[in-house]
Amino acid sequence: MSRIGKLPVAIPAGVTTTLTESGLTVKGPKGELSMVFVPEVSVTQEDDGFKVTPRDMTKRARSMWGLQRALVANLVQGVTTGYEKNLELVGVGYRASMQGNSVKLALGLSHDVVYDPPAGVTISSTKPTEIKIEGADKQRVGQVAAEIRRFRPPEPYKGKGIKYAGEYIRRKEGKKK
Repeated sequence: MSRIGKLPVAIPAGVTTTLTESGLTVKGPKGELSMVFVPEVSVTQEDDGFKVTPRDMTKRARSMWGLQRALVANLVQGVTTGYEKNLELVGVGYRASMQGNSVKLALGLSHDVVYDPPAGVTISSTKPTEIKIEGADKQRVGQVAAEIRRFRPPEPYKGKGIKYAGEYIRRKEGKKK
């Protein structure tokens, strides 16, 4: 039995939902998100929210049970509060600045890197060494953060690069004489 899958997903006030046999659409103050269910799982709407149950007890149905419940909960949280990731730039001369909607990164390369975010994701940079990524879709926010981090991942000797806020970089000892 899935511990996560058994929990109902509560629907807060101000959120409208449209449930069909194969999918779900959720609208809220932060936007509109939708998903398609796998055929091994059924979703029903009850008084306390959405209830996810497997159609049969096969291994795949039990595997998808908790996953589909978590994805439904992510949709509801995304349209109500949204998601955010914070990145830090560590290194001499590493800085970020905004150019309209896109972010311009000076990362010690021969050229500045300009990154345009996809639709539904906003990027802001209040300090030159911090980047804040916000959006309603958890997967998109994480993907944008990973793409920006990929331009200059943190290196283990000096810790220079783009890292997630609060991320621990394991350091290595340098050369010895």
